[in-house]
Amino acid sequence: MSVAPIKVLLVEDDPGEADELSALLVQAVHSVPMVITQAQQLSLALEQLTQTFFDVVLLDITLGEGDKLNGFQQIHTKAPTVPIIILSGFQDATLAIEAVRQGAQDYLVKGQIDSPLLVRSIRYGIERQRLLLEVQESRWQKQQERELLLLEQFPANQATAVASKLYGSLLLRESVPDKFNQLVQQYANIMDLALEQRIYRVTHPISEQLREIAQQLGFLKASPKDVINIHTNAIKQKISDVPPAKAQAYIEESRIMVLELMGCLVSYYRKYHLAFSHVQHMRLSDK
Repeated sequence: MSVAPIKVLLVEDDPGEADELSALLVQAVHSVPMVITQAQQLSLALEQLTQTFFDVVLLDITLGEGDKLNGFQQIHTKAPTVPIIILSGFQDATLAIEAVRQGAQDYLVKGQIDSPLLVRSIRYGIERQRLLLEVQESRWQKQQERELLLLEQFPANQATAVASKLYGSLLLRESVPDKFNQLVQQYANIMDLALEQRIYRVTHPISEQLREIAQQLGFLKASPKDVINIHTNAIKQKISDVPPAKAQAYIEESRIMVLELMGCLVSYYRKYHLAFSHVQHMRLSDK
């Protein structure tokens, strides 16, 4: 059975050291298939990580400007799921240990590296990163399940009960299921805009669109429980079959959205209730 080669990105600005490390990797190719890509500049490495998937990055810790960990931090931010193995000199050992504390999988001291040690570090780094991602995914899933469960168990407290009596007794998903599903989709679309706004620093009219949903909910005499149901159904739709990090981002953004939507609905009802009370007062005065 053929084994997929390990894709290695070697980021080293010294051509001699880069060739030496590549030679050490080539020595192991007959037992551990590898494809080696070299980048002599940090900018080229970041570009490679954008265009190609790599199983591991071997990074010279001295790359980057300003803060000595700047190169590591940029690569770790660009590809947070790819294991990074730091290559350092004797004088940089303390810095290399700090990089490991910040997320690198291992560090090797130049001049003390042979082929078996380098390959072993690569394989262990890949395996440790895989296990770490599994643990993180499990935690995220449990957190997401717990949060959704709490939302679904949103209590029928006094405020909810009063709203239901004043503005309707049945939940929207029961009384007008088609309209409920339309509102869920509309809310889910706003979640996409909110996430895009967060990632790409663009501006979308999130608040205006939430106010529009609130007006529709107010017209339908929706209760706070209806808002929670729309929110929960939209989250379930968005986090299914997406990477854990993206699912977590959806949940974090939607926490703000549901509070804003609830506030918009409260404002709508306050305005509507005041207007209704004014009309009732005028009718009583006429009598």
